Amino acid sequence: MRVFNCEACGHLIYFDSLQCVHCGAAQAFLPDQLRVGILPPSSTTSDASPNYLTARYRPCAHRHNISLCNFAIEASDPNPLCVSCRQTEWLPDSSNPANELRWAKIEVAKRRLFYTLAKLGLLDPHGHRVPEPRFSLLADIPGSTPVMTGHASGMITLNVVEADDDERARRRLALREPLRTLIGHLRHESGHFYWDQLIAHSAWLEPFRALFGHENLDYAQALQQHYNKDPLDTRWRQSAISAYATSHPWEDWAETWAHYLHMVDLMETAANYSTSITVPDIPSSGPQLICNPLGNEPLDFSVMQAQWVPLTLLHNSLNRSLGLEDAYPFSISAMAWDKLRFVHDLIGDYRQKSGFAVPAL
Repeated sequence: MRVFNCEACGHLIYFDSLQCVHCGAAQAFLPDQLRVGILPPSSTTSDASPNYLTARYRPCAHRHNISLCNFAIEASDPNPLCVSCRQTEWLPDSSNPANELRWAKIEVAKRRLFYTLAKLGLLDPHGHRVPEPRFSLLADIPGSTPVMTGHASGMITLNVVEADDDERARRRLALREPLRTLIGHLRHESGHFYWDQLIAHSAWLEPFRALFGHENLDYAQALQQHYNKDPLDTRWRQSAISAYATSHPWEDWAETWAHYLHMVDLMETAANYSTSITVPDIPSSGPQLICNPLGNEPLDFSVMQAQWVPLTLLHNSLNRSLGLEDAYPFSISAMAWDKLRFVHDLIGDYRQKSGFAVPAL
């Protein structure tokens, strides 16, 4: 994600910063402006400095608990929670300290998802103009049916145990997944939400079926067949972004959608750090700057595609230098690229027709 600068002293701060480590100024992310600004010393303090967000904003009610939410709320909004926190409608048993910590980790990932969706024009930063997903964060109860992560009728359910690194790694290995992260889960499930919003009853349905397959395929049976497959069979690489994507057209879509969000977020981060890299597929006299797909002007998908491969090679090489596994363990086939382009074109079409304006930075 992009980085910001403290408006009091100019020092580097981050998307989720609560305080500038250089001057101590309290920081808050402003959803309606998609930037980080300065909060006054207290919510009741009035300050004449034009840098302070005195009358227009107040901190989210979850700023001072374990969630450490740094989102601000417009003063005219009666809701005590920010536009991201209020999306969470169900929480796990808070008497268990482990659940409190799990909830806090998930909310961090949720805020990052909110930012990306807002930058793509899919969420209203004010929180009331367009449909948005709701979240149910639940924990398993002994003797009851385990909580299954998934989406239904606008509600994204996440088993909070996924916030535990050891449990998430165990499941990743058991399911032979190359990557399993909290933000990846949320991006995947948001794909199911936006399939309902952008494709299900639109002119994009038939093009979707031509590329991903017919969604009326029996879902439960398709998943059962998937889990009965030989886990070492790699033929899925010819047509999909992951093995799980081949289980059903809905899952192919959600995996592709999540991967597109991976792309735009990583490229925005690289662009914000002015990353320059040699792009073999684009003729040039020298290295090129990575472009920002979340900028104010739409970015052609062919540019994203050409820059993505060398960027991920660099990312993996940096990881290997530290003795870590590849951060990006994927190889994208021609058909998978076509599906990613479909996501790109769909989002672009939605933004153009909705007239949704993303705040310029």
